[in-house]
Amino acid sequence: MPTALKLIAGLGNPGPQYERTRHNVGADWVRELARQFQIPLALDSKFKAEVGRGTILGHDLRLMIPITYMNNSGEAVGAVAQFYKLSPQEILIAHDEVAFEPGVVKLKNGGGENGHNGLKSVRARLANQDGYNRLRIGVGHPGNKTLVNAYLTQQTPTQAEREAVAAAGDLPQVILGDLLAGNWQSAMTALHTPEQTEKSPDAPSSSSSVIQKDTKASRGEKDGI
Repeated sequence: MPTALKLIAGLGNPGPQYERTRHNVGADWVRELARQFQIPLALDSKFKAEVGRGTILGHDLRLMIPITYMNNSGEAVGAVAQFYKLSPQEILIAHDEVAFEPGVVKLKNGGGENGHNGLKSVRARLANQDGYNRLRIGVGHPGNKTLVNAYLTQQTPTQAEREAVAAAGDLPQVILGDLLAGNWQSAMTALHTPEQTEKSPDAPSSSSSVIQKDTKASRGEKDGI
């Protein structure tokens, strides 16, 4: 029996200096989802997050964006999960993924964190359970592990890159509906098929080629971010 989602969290760093950086694409995705479905997000200090509740395609959901720094994302996610008695399987974390180029978005259930310190924090605060779901939003890799920190937290992506990321994250309702309902195999099959993920004719021409990439060789550890 599929397990429907009850909570979607978007990871990022707080403050205006990080607003347009690659490390914040998860938070950006949740904020856009809240805007699209008219779910107000309000600061809740006890959860260390902006939190909102509403209905998306018939599903009652909570959306949240931690106001902690990325490394401590689990403080907020864990607090909400504990308070509302949510299992990891009822949680989706949207986050940046250096293993994929901009324009690639993929789903993942459980498993390792690929060096992502925000995800490590989430798992630690979910009693070290890795069964939570992830929406992995590709941001690319600078080519050198020592450059990853600045690439994610200091550099502003180009307009073309931002458009590719936004287009890939604009999920068709059929995929979003399957995702919310916990129909992961159906959602993954549709999302991970290139012709299904090319959603916007206005996306940069480069996005049609990078959408098909799932290159593990480009991975890098995200130390201290």
